[in-house]
Amino acid sequence: MTNLLDNISSPSDLRKLNPEQLPQLAKELRDFIIDIVATKEGHLGASLGAVELTIALHYLFDTPTDLLVWDVGHQAYGHKILTGRKNVFYTNRQFGGIAGFPSRKESKFDAFGVGHSSTSISAALGMAIASNLKGEKEKHHIAVIGDASIASGMAFEALNHAGISSANLLIILNDNAIGIDPSVGALKEYLTKVKTDKKLGAQNNIIKALNFDYSGPIDGHDLPKILIELNRLKSVKGPKFLHIITTKGKGLQKAEEDQVTYHAPGKFNKISGERIKKQENLYTKYQDVFGKTLVELAGKNEKIVGITPAMLTGSSLKFMLDKYPKRTFDVGIAEQHAVTLAAGMATQGLVPFCNIYSTFLQRAYDQIIHDVAIQNLPVILCLDRAGLVGEDGATHHGVFDLAYLRLIPNLIVFAPRNEIELRNILYTAQLGLKNPIAIRYPRGSGNIIDWETPFKKIEIGKGVPLKKGGKIAILSIGTIASNVAKAFEIMEDTSSFSHYDMCFVKPLDEKLLDAVFKNHKSIVTIEDGTIKGGFGSSILEYAAEKNHQHSIELLGIPDVFIEHGSLSKLQEKIDLDPFSLYKKFMKYV
Repeated sequence: MTNLLDNISSPSDLRKLNPEQLPQLAKELRDFIIDIVATKEGHLGASLGAVELTIALHYLFDTPTDLLVWDVGHQAYGHKILTGRKNVFYTNRQFGGIAGFPSRKESKFDAFGVGHSSTSISAALGMAIASNLKGEKEKHHIAVIGDASIASGMAFEALNHAGISSANLLIILNDNAIGIDPSVGALKEYLTKVKTDKKLGAQNNIIKALNFDYSGPIDGHDLPKILIELNRLKSVKGPKFLHIITTKGKGLQKAEEDQVTYHAPGKFNKISGERIKKQENLYTKYQDVFGKTLVELAGKNEKIVGITPAMLTGSSLKFMLDKYPKRTFDVGIAEQHAVTLAAGMATQGLVPFCNIYSTFLQRAYDQIIHDVAIQNLPVILCLDRAGLVGEDGATHHGVFDLAYLRLIPNLIVFAPRNEIELRNILYTAQLGLKNPIAIRYPRGSGNIIDWETPFKKIEIGKGVPLKKGGKIAILSIGTIASNVAKAFEIMEDTSSFSHYDMCFVKPLDEKLLDAVFKNHKSIVTIEDGTIKGGFGSSILEYAAEKNHQHSIELLGIPDVFIEHGSLSKLQEKIDLDPFSLYKKFMKYV
């Protein structure tokens, strides 16, 4: 049998096939994704579930003239393969390779750059309105969104607007009942009922109430059905909505059975689906340090509650859920709600630990300022995935948090150097603070085996001298201190250098800084956050305020968006790896 995928390099090639050939192509495309991701890693389950939909969209619509927007982009591997990137797909998420998410600069078929959830409807609606204004009445605009993403406030805002527009907009709900973790909330319950109760869908339909032409739900793996319905919807004017039911991980049994793990499973056997065991890591992930410590603290403090916007497993709040389910809240993809929910709890004497990935906390900036900081409520914001996170790239790096948080009055900003510091600041925070606090820590493992030490209270605004030396002071914040230590190991003589872990970006340890400026001629600040406005900037501001005339060099994330790649490769690229730091330090000797 001829391999159809071998002869497809663009949707125009796809459209030369007969409809009867498309199921074969679906199997080949699914096998191709499995084959590559098995060895190169990536987001597997969502893309496997969207294979038939992807084929149908590019087969029936005139992409890229018709505009297709994928929400988040976890499900877009098939799209990339069919739109000219098949031969380079093996470079997906690798340094110098193609991005893991749709990217406008990568392909004309990527109508909109994505990475964060719930943006597709707004973007596609904007495109549709623009087409109306330009007189492009026949142009189609398609937004694909999942059941977890459509529950977000932003998606509802877009639906509300789209329903009163005349935009030629097609929204496709790819409903697999799971995001990264299983979907939660009342809307999820409604969508579940609609699948089995046709009367509910016909008589009490939320989407119809918003003025959409609603159809479905239909089997998202039945290509003939999808083709028929999409072809019908092409002739329907105005906003329309297609509800399809898919299985995340479709075509790989293990991925269907364990959808959480196989969202991004790492390397696995492409035949059996069995994950390939990595060499056992002696060290604990920072996420698990957080999760296990919180459970330990919650056992002694009944006021502690845990909150996450759809990241129970990723944040390790799953430990809290297993032990204290009534005190653990997954609010779905709703970062704004998560922060203000925590603020409301804090007014009533609870101790809320609100765990949000650094890159996603950006979505709740208003709530941090208005609902937490202005009221000076002791909410504990735990920023997971801070700094560079690796292969997910620019949309997921948590490099702006130090800069955007330190300018907020009342807010304490802390970055632990290691697992023990993280453990102790969590302990300190739940003892009772007069202010809200943001605690940011990286993705991945630490470097201390026995980190579960007796708790010690951390003094707020107090830095830690790590090494006393001559006339050059290295000021670091967070886990990047380990790269400084490794740079020192390369040097034959480190006597000229002092090294301080500042711990707090806000409040700064001014007493320590005064001593540093008094005893050193040159200062180097190092952070895994943006140089512009970040930790180093705070040191410059303090030096200017005190009229210090020292040489101060700022090292960190430069004023560009950092693309995808392994953490080590990215650090090398921006000169934050140990060897690059060593070369910079040697300039001062």
